[in-house]
Amino acid sequence: MDRKIQLENWLKEILNAQPFTLATASADASFRRYFRAHLQDKTLIAMDAPPPQEDCTPFVKIAKLFLDAGLNVPEVLAQDLTNGFLLLSDLGDDTYLSALDHDTAPELYLNATDALIKLQLASRPNILPNYDEALLTREMQLLPDWYIAKHLQAELDAEQLAILKNTFDVLNKNILAQGQVYVHRDYHSRNLMLTKQNNPGVLDFQDAVYGAITYDLVSLLKDAYISWEEEQIIDWAVRYWQPARKAGLPVPADFSEFYRDFEWMGAQRHIKVLGIFARLYHRDGKSGYLKDMPLVMNYLRKVCERYAELRPMLKLLNQLENKQPQVGYTF
Repeated sequence: MDRKIQLENWLKEILNAQPFTLATASADASFRRYFRAHLQDKTLIAMDAPPPQEDCTPFVKIAKLFLDAGLNVPEVLAQDLTNGFLLLSDLGDDTYLSALDHDTAPELYLNATDALIKLQLASRPNILPNYDEALLTREMQLLPDWYIAKHLQAELDAEQLAILKNTFDVLNKNILAQGQVYVHRDYHSRNLMLTKQNNPGVLDFQDAVYGAITYDLVSLLKDAYISWEEEQIIDWAVRYWQPARKAGLPVPADFSEFYRDFEWMGAQRHIKVLGIFARLYHRDGKSGYLKDMPLVMNYLRKVCERYAELRPMLKLLNQLENKQPQVGYTF
């Protein structure tokens, strides 16, 4: 049976035969699809997460965890975990991405960092999977597997492979030494919704882990879908760091040290995202992410230019893209 028909039949049962119409709300980078159910007096969201590709259990568990932390996440109203169907409260369709500009950004980012601090303050070990070395490395391996081999159709020699491995090791050492908290793992402008109460609404949290405290801030401020001047990013990072430190979160007492951690965490994320975007195109036929690759590469190159330990990685990127080294500031 067609999954949409199956979903509609389940909703008829759940909604006690209340009349509703179903319209596509969104699809994300996974196999999940979201539909908006229009009822007489309200709208709800129906999630279709087909087993065996998707498992709704983490979504349900983490929704409760984040709700208890004070975040505005969808409430799970009904569930059929066997068939991969969830009925959720509707946080609307106004994303941060659609609303962000120079005038709105200061307040929207303040709301987002306040919510992030709430989440991090609720953190406890052994609740979520650890964002450990194996997972960090597996994510970065997407760069050679998909971006370099498939997208650039390049083969690395022994020296280049050594540079890559050393870069991964250097980043992991820094990241694993950072304070550990709950990490949403995709805390950016497409997953944050504009809401009247308790802004922002937070979506797409089912892959949350327990890991480095700078990760979600990097996702937010070095977003693959919208860019800001570095001066502005630093300003917003300070506006997160000050209240985070005051609240007793495990951030360094020196902002320059915190910003270095933020940038190195960013390098890991940019490496991963380049691999993911290449995989979405070459494996899944989703070409929409190709236009976002240059911004992510630009983030990565800037970080590698700045820090001596990451400069071999910049050399490798230059070799792969036949680019000449740029003159820039270094620390």
